[in-house]
Amino acid sequence: MGITAEQIEAILPGVLEKAVGKPCVLTRCRRLTAGASADTWWLEANYGGSRRWILRLDAGAENIGMAPGKRWEAKAQRAAGESGCPVAKVIATLDGSEGIGEGYVMTALSGESLPPVLLKDHAYEPARDRFCPNVASALAAIHRTPTEKLKGLPTLDALTQVEQLYAMHQDYGEKLPIFSLVYGWLKKHAPKITRPALVHGDFRLGNFLLTENTLNGVLDWELTHLGDPMEDLGWLCVNAWRFGRRSKPVAGIASRRALYDAYETATGQAVDEGRARYWELLGTFKWAVICQYQAYSYLRGQVPTLERAAIGRRVAETEYDMLVCLEEQLELSHAD
Repeated sequence: MGITAEQIEAILPGVLEKAVGKPCVLTRCRRLTAGASADTWWLEANYGGSRRWILRLDAGAENIGMAPGKRWEAKAQRAAGESGCPVAKVIATLDGSEGIGEGYVMTALSGESLPPVLLKDHAYEPARDRFCPNVASALAAIHRTPTEKLKGLPTLDALTQVEQLYAMHQDYGEKLPIFSLVYGWLKKHAPKITRPALVHGDFRLGNFLLTENTLNGVLDWELTHLGDPMEDLGWLCVNAWRFGRRSKPVAGIASRRALYDAYETATGQAVDEGRARYWELLGTFKWAVICQYQAYSYLRGQVPTLERAAIGRRVAETEYDMLVCLEEQLELSHAD
């Protein structure tokens, strides 16, 4: 059954009192989501005034093997915020000894995260117009975060991820030639990291809180690691995060060139398009394996939900997307 509201209400006030230095009373506690990697709760508290917070707990389920854990998630989020990335302020962290699992409490930010609303609602047109400069500014802050603050956070280069993902794919026992083809190409062309930076790891529409005018928060740091900053640019352009708007590679909103130009303006560094496009293909390969993982977590009875089964059906879509990305990569190579 997992953690209950009654357990949180009994344990968390003492943790929060230590963190904020004042007696704290929870006036509301309700579960928002209970996913595979995060159990998320809405909290309302009173300590010298009303406060609205979010509690993220490790759900205790299996993950894709790249998540560093909720305490690292909190550390990365806090460090990125100190570098200027719009994130929720971390109020308190839990190491698991408290009795409700590893996790952290952060402030609740205003904004909308649902892609269909952000892509279609006219009210968000100003935010869409400023989307590339805003996300590029956030990425610049993430990528300039001092890595000394994050000693111990895993470093994941391209080759490591490719090998991990292909091993997962093989474990499912399906012989899918496109997976093998793309794996071979990615392995052969894997770039080395010259200077590891903080990488968000899941930087995409759905993990952004937008107000009608701007980006107000970058969410879900559960796949954060040190690595190649081009990974975040590539992941943002994966077709799955365009939500049907294939002609607009950046989250169904803008062109790659608009994103690259905005990132160059924000960082003062040129974008290596070939490298960014490599990570777009690797990101598509990653999403393909994640779709398999979702399917088999359902088929093996680990997480028996229809959502897992439905996402698993999208493997065929990812095979098409991988072929499109690979063709584009070959065209770029010939152009060079």
